[in-house]
Amino acid sequence: MSSSQPSLGVIGLGVMGRNLALNALDEGVSVAGADLGADAVEGFQQEAEGRAVAATTDFDAFLDALPTPRNLLVMVPAGPPVDSVIQSVKGKLSEGDLLIDGGNSFFRDTQRRQAEMAEAGLHFFGMGVSGGEEGARHGPSMMPGGPSEVYDRVALILEGMAAKVDGDPCVAHLGGGAAGHYVKMVHNGIEYGLMQILAEAYDVCKRGLGMGNEQMGDLFGRWNEGALQSFLVEITADILHQPDAAGVRPDEEPSDESPPEGATGRYLLDFIADHASQKGTGKWTSQDAMDLGVPTPTIDVAVTSRYLSALKPERVAAAELLGTPAGRVSGVEADVVGQLGNAVHAAFLVTYAQGFALLKRASDAYEFGLDLGQVARIWRGGCIIRAAMLESFRAAFRADGDLDNLLVAPVVAKELNGHQEDIRDITAEAVRAGIPVPAISASLSYLDSYRSAWLPANLVAAQRDYFGAHTFSRVDRDGVFHAQWAPAGL
Repeated sequence: MSSSQPSLGVIGLGVMGRNLALNALDEGVSVAGADLGADAVEGFQQEAEGRAVAATTDFDAFLDALPTPRNLLVMVPAGPPVDSVIQSVKGKLSEGDLLIDGGNSFFRDTQRRQAEMAEAGLHFFGMGVSGGEEGARHGPSMMPGGPSEVYDRVALILEGMAAKVDGDPCVAHLGGGAAGHYVKMVHNGIEYGLMQILAEAYDVCKRGLGMGNEQMGDLFGRWNEGALQSFLVEITADILHQPDAAGVRPDEEPSDESPPEGATGRYLLDFIADHASQKGTGKWTSQDAMDLGVPTPTIDVAVTSRYLSALKPERVAAAELLGTPAGRVSGVEADVVGQLGNAVHAAFLVTYAQGFALLKRASDAYEFGLDLGQVARIWRGGCIIRAAMLESFRAAFRADGDLDNLLVAPVVAKELNGHQEDIRDITAEAVRAGIPVPAISASLSYLDSYRSAWLPANLVAAQRDYFGAHTFSRVDRDGVFHAQWAPAGL
């Protein structure tokens, strides 16, 4: 490879690694690839379509093909595989080489790896990559964090590969340490919350209003044309419209031909089991939020909802014993879906606000130096939580870079004030119908708590002092106090 041409070495040629490598090739970057699997190497070479790429299972040959200082992107599963790659190549790298971990690694692992690599005179970045297979191939959102002095070396490569919004690349050096992986972790926590909110809206429509898939798909499609425009709303509409195994939809004219083998003539969603898995990033978000004392109830309950969904046999048995919710909401359908759209909008705003509040606290605690306006900017395209409302968030942080919570930004407060009654009414209707809406109701409770100048926590403080002498503060004087509580009747 020519040392005058931007170059990138990609370790791990699975779906994400291969597509990012091809993306870089499209941008004129010289690319070398390495993978332990010969099939992965051969597949990458074939998809490169005759372009000169160095792809091999031999790590020595791979490293020799790259000019120094090397830029290496590692795309292997998080955890031990990343450490294994580092150990395999660390002794063969030259001082000044840069290794970028593009997987969903836990930020504390990234901190450890950065320290270990720095001792050897090597640079290490943790970089969140969001956008899935399609994003990796044609433009993801990328969230790198690490030593700022080496970022300029790869900035043009990453900017070329990234998604663009109005010509603006969705990538930026976010800060020092593990800033990149932390931001990606919170991105995924927000993603959990938004997905759960949409699932609850689907439930209100399906069980609460008795709407069919086609009708619901059309509704989500209309939502995606307005203030709720976002990737997740868009794909929800597509999912609702998807027939099973290319079978005909129930509202289509029957065909004389038999449906394809395996087709049911119904919608695919109706055949997908009602339990959802997770890979841990949402849980990490909740755990670190609790460690930092930042409330993220919508994200927390979204994680819990996935655990609850996995209890299928228990849920079936409980339904037989405790009864299945009636599941019908009152009101005219057109009015309810209008309120529901506003409720989803409000819950979305609250979920993003929780995530950004966590980022602010973490930036201070871990000395990341995050610019939250930059985070909002690079989330506008390519990533899973991209949404039109991120423009408002970006403007809010430009107006006040030290904003504690998006809910008090005038542009966000105005939108929330217009939807408060709708999220309250939808929550009440769902509760009366027995339809669980934990993420929507948690968003409402967070909003009500955050805007409450007084909370009943004084009673909790008194209880703690009563049974454990944990002390309390007073509103009328400074200091820490303990009372001699008198048992009732004495």
